[in-house]
Amino acid sequence: MPTLVLDPPPPQLEELLERRRQMGADRHDEVWEGVYHMVPGPNVPHSFIAHRVSMLLDGPARAAGLHVGTEFNLGLGKDDFRVPDLGVHRELRTGVWVPTAAIVVEILSPIDEAWQKLPFYARRGVDELLLVNPADRSVTWLALREGEYRPVARSGLIDLGASELAEQIDWPPE
Repeated sequence: MPTLVLDPPPPQLEELLERRRQMGADRHDEVWEGVYHMVPGPNVPHSFIAHRVSMLLDGPARAAGLHVGTEFNLGLGKDDFRVPDLGVHRELRTGVWVPTAAIVVEILSPIDEAWQKLPFYARRGVDELLLVNPADRSVTWLALREGEYRPVARSGLIDLGASELAEQIDWPPE
């Protein structure tokens, strides 16, 4: 259930956010144009899928001179950023903020905002987006064309396609 707390936030909310920061529970939280999105941590099947997809992307990415990494802060700063599950990057970076990525991977969950992130990813110039859906064991591969994401069968950046990737994922039991 989405909840919006108008400014100024009550002290209890600030205390909650600080506790989350101290425990590391905020590592998936995002800020969408100044609006804080408190995101729950992934469930266990989600983490297994993320690991497997990372491994499956690594070889083709390396062959193309790209680098696979786990969740990261995609954006220019603390007022507007998203935290995708995985990223394929053109260069190894340091620091907190990554302005763009070659490929972003979102593993869908029952309560998910991944589809709403597409305009942000397009504005940030992310070339391709992978949406991995454990519910129907599918992979949707999208490529940025004229400012919008459109489905493609294969990546234009690495030697891999959506159905090929979906077949190789060790999906958790239903």
